[in-house]
Amino acid sequence: MDSLVLLEQNIQQLLVQYQELQEQVRLLKEENIRQREEILQSHADIQQLKKDYNRLQTAHALIAEEGLNEEERQKARQRLTSIISQIDKALAVLKQ
Repeated sequence: MDSLVLLEQNIQQLLVQYQELQEQVRLLKEENIRQREEILQSHADIQQLKKDYNRLQTAHALIAEEGLNEEERQKARQRLTSIISQIDKALAVLKQ
């Protein structure tokens, strides 16, 4: 009789452990989905930042070629340098 009670207790214990493991699996799957979505969004952000960076490089090259006076050229370069720096920082953060 004792062995039957012990067997039932063990079965109950296993069922509780099984349910806990099922919950852990569910939570891990949810986290996995969330992290995949974050990765996809990060990749999309990186692609957009690369496009923006290329456009800024083109704009920088155009400014260098155009007949702007030195003060206008310096202001434009400062703005472009600031924007490029911000993009570089954002890319570094996204790559982490």
